[in-house]
Amino acid sequence: MIAAGHPEVSVERRCELLSVPRASYYRGPASGLRSGDLELMRRIDELYMEQPWMGSRSLADHLTTSENPVGRDRIRRLMLLMGIESLAPKPGTSKRQPKHPVYPYLLRGMTIDRTNQVWATDITYIPMAKGFMYLIAIMDWATRKVLSWRLSNTLDTGFCVEALKEALFKYGAPEIFNTDQGCQFTSEKFTKVLKAWDVKISMDGKGRFKDNIFIERLWRTLKYERIYLKAYETVTELSKDLTTWFTWYNEKRKHSSLDKQTPDEAYYRGLDPLKLAA
Repeated sequence: MIAAGHPEVSVERRCELLSVPRASYYRGPASGLRSGDLELMRRIDELYMEQPWMGSRSLADHLTTSENPVGRDRIRRLMLLMGIESLAPKPGTSKRQPKHPVYPYLLRGMTIDRTNQVWATDITYIPMAKGFMYLIAIMDWATRKVLSWRLSNTLDTGFCVEALKEALFKYGAPEIFNTDQGCQFTSEKFTKVLKAWDVKISMDGKGRFKDNIFIERLWRTLKYERIYLKAYETVTELSKDLTTWFTWYNEKRKHSSLDKQTPDEAYYRGLDPLKLAA
């Protein structure tokens, strides 16, 4: 058993010593949560999936009832914890950290129709019965294939780098890798991996929801077809169910935009010139 709160040994180091995947360690709800916060976070997530332009004021208005008023400050605090913000354009909010350079958006006007031409990624919040996790997925843009994914109980950079390295080692390097301007993706730890593989880095403009639309559609499909229908008790249970769902998504789910092919069929056909010509 991995005890929480050791004063000298980090969770990452303890997992490493015990040969336990860090995503398997779950510390439970974050400290500072008040009664009802987890249920409210789930409701925020559901509403945010429907209306990602909503900010703390709009969410508070929609979630407030006469019996249970919800303050904007509380919504703002929970949104920060969930790692989400309004996707509506906000002038003057692109505060770039000096040590985290932001790269230009390279996809404007580009026709993306080839396997490994462009990859994209994003992080989403996953509600559980007694807490929450964060999920990252890396997708091939043209074929919608999910190349890798990882769970984490914190919004650090480590699990993002792990997912990126897995995708690169399994499938080779894309020409362009597109992300938002989140600190996980602008960090040196993340960008240096892309540079080592000679991948061009592209980043969405602030508030440009449609720049990463296929990942957003993936989250919506996953949450409404799987996550919102269940209440996961453990990370092991969640991880097992996500493995099943992502396998089904890649191998079985046909897309009209892919001429009724599955992501796997579209991806591997794109890698084989003989199949492309068939």
